[in-house]
Amino acid sequence: MIRIPYLDSHTGGEPTRLIQTLPFDLGTGSVAEKLSTLKKNHDDLRRTVLLEPRGSDVLVGAYLVPPADPTCQFGVIYFNNVGYLGMCGHGTIGLIASLAYLGKIQPGMIRVETPVGVVEATLHSSPLPPLGEGLGVRVGEYPNKVSVKNIPAYRHLHHIPIEIDGKTVHGDVAWGGNWFFLVHDHGMDVNMSNLEALTDFSWRVREQLTANGITGANGAEVDHVELFASTPEADSKSFVLCPGKAYDRSPCGTGTSAKLACLYGDGKLKVGQTWRQQSVVGSIFEGSVQLDGDKIIPTITGEAWVMSEGTILVDERDPFGKGI
Repeated sequence: MIRIPYLDSHTGGEPTRLIQTLPFDLGTGSVAEKLSTLKKNHDDLRRTVLLEPRGSDVLVGAYLVPPADPTCQFGVIYFNNVGYLGMCGHGTIGLIASLAYLGKIQPGMIRVETPVGVVEATLHSSPLPPLGEGLGVRVGEYPNKVSVKNIPAYRHLHHIPIEIDGKTVHGDVAWGGNWFFLVHDHGMDVNMSNLEALTDFSWRVREQLTANGITGANGAEVDHVELFASTPEADSKSFVLCPGKAYDRSPCGTGTSAKLACLYGDGKLKVGQTWRQQSVVGSIFEGSVQLDGDKIIPTITGEAWVMSEGTILVDERDPFGKGI
């Protein structure tokens, strides 16, 4: 029987499954090099950890790995039901809150090496209300508010037309740690009662991107689609379809980063100004940008909650031990 301990959290409704220790060695290279080795030799673990019957399409996994960058405390590789992610904003918030729960970090700045670069996460102190006289020591509390200073984000293509069902819609191709197509003039109702239609429309958008040869830099696949709408509860509301056809329950950290880069490019967001991005389920990230020379550096703030811990059991006789 193979045993794989895990810790689950959710960030704004989007789950992250943390695997602290890998059962194999990925070498001493960068996290990007470790990811290459993982893809080539050990992809079965991703399937085992995330796919049915143990997991679900919405789960995102995080492998904790040693960083090669000596300025970083941790390295991480994010993965989902169909493959691997360059960066994951909600996952990084979940990772940091999980490490705080485990007692591995204290409030302050933590540098994390990802396959696409180093991000800086700040774990904020959480002032706790008084317990009341005679109630003793508070057990199980941990700080869970995290700000992620992401890698540089930028817009690659602006106002690109595509046709869906005879209607032309427009979007921007932008990088926020993953590649996104961000659409505003879709005319869809972005709410929970419309999830099936939102999913179908977004998937057809992605198919048209492929059919029309619309890519990110250096021919990279644009594998996330983000639809925006107005809401009185935040600066905008979004529906984000991820590569495996599951929608993001959180406002999406890398998607919000891409959005901030576009807003700044359009002159609709100033340096240091806060943008409140709401997800289709109602959770909110706060975002802002700063400049490093001519680079746009987004910071995303949200909260994560640890929700379960346990051990995955893999019986070697199980025909679905490596997932369905």
